[in-house]
Amino acid sequence: MNGDLLIGKRICKGTLLFNRVVVLDIECSNKIYWNGYYGTFFGVAKPKEKSVNAPLELSLLEALYLLENNMIEVYAGDEKISPDVLREHGLKIIPRFRELYIVYRDLRDKGYVVRRGLKFGCDYLVYEYGPGIDHAPYGVQVLKFNEKFDPIDLVRMGRLLHSVRKKLVIALTDGIERIDYIILRWWRP
Repeated sequence: MNGDLLIGKRICKGTLLFNRVVVLDIECSNKIYWNGYYGTFFGVAKPKEKSVNAPLELSLLEALYLLENNMIEVYAGDEKISPDVLREHGLKIIPRFRELYIVYRDLRDKGYVVRRGLKFGCDYLVYEYGPGIDHAPYGVQVLKFNEKFDPIDLVRMGRLLHSVRKKLVIALTDGIERIDYIILRWWRP
């Protein structure tokens, strides 16, 4: 897939801006977005055209995944940074970054399109094909094994996702490599 994101013979570049990586090159922005639905275009809520004239904003999770897979380069000022440096930055500024990333990477590696789930009360929305092509059948909440979790939050999340015809998936992880997925459905006695 890394060849899909080359523009001619050059790899697309992003600039680290605190908790985001921004891709200013419009051609690169479109290549990255349309080859996996990574990021969001500035000022474009739901892109429909394959040639959006806007820079792309990537979350640190998305940028790290693309960087680890040699699909982009990331710079802090003039300095090219490594995946390890970007990971350490994410760990410092984003709570639960390690757990969120291991689940994000696993879902992406399995071929799913993973988008932010905040609007639906969970960590991720997971698509089989992508936004605008299908609706996300799953909302995923990431938890560490043995993490204390208020059952009321689970009910709130589940009810919201159920109301928009999505299944709630709990991704339990040790933050290193193990992930167990549990799919919850509403049961009416």
